[in-house]
Amino acid sequence: MDDIDKKIIRLLGLDARRALADIGAAVGLSASAVNERIRRLVGSGAIRRFTVDADPRALGLPVLAYLWVALARDADEEAFRRMMAEHPAIGECHHVTGAWSYLAKVRVGSLDELEALLAEIKRHGFLERSETVIALSSVTDGPFCPKEEGP
Repeated sequence: MDDIDKKIIRLLGLDARRALADIGAAVGLSASAVNERIRRLVGSGAIRRFTVDADPRALGLPVLAYLWVALARDADEEAFRRMMAEHPAIGECHHVTGAWSYLAKVRVGSLDELEALLAEIKRHGFLERSETVIALSSVTDGPFCPKEEGP
């Protein structure tokens, strides 16, 4: 990957619908050359997906919280990981070092929904302990794309 590829990725990160000709003008290539580079970047896995940045508040998900989780000793960790990956309220979940096992980024419509999520995780027997941090506001935030609701 060269500097042009990195610039193409940055431009697409700002606007994935940006015209190939516009990207080409910014990096000094033709639209077809940009298209070929994007195709190669997707093929190599450097670009994993093209997505949308939705406003969580407009979708009825104004509550942003971070959930620190320490798994119970007898917890089925693979089942926990599946639940986190599939649950529509979980935007991100990271296996972390330190006193906690996982850190999850949660988007819900209300504090009641957050409490229900915690109760669901507890019901499955995953938790040794947890700590929830609710964001009051965000100075900067990454793109948001809601998951499809489960069955």
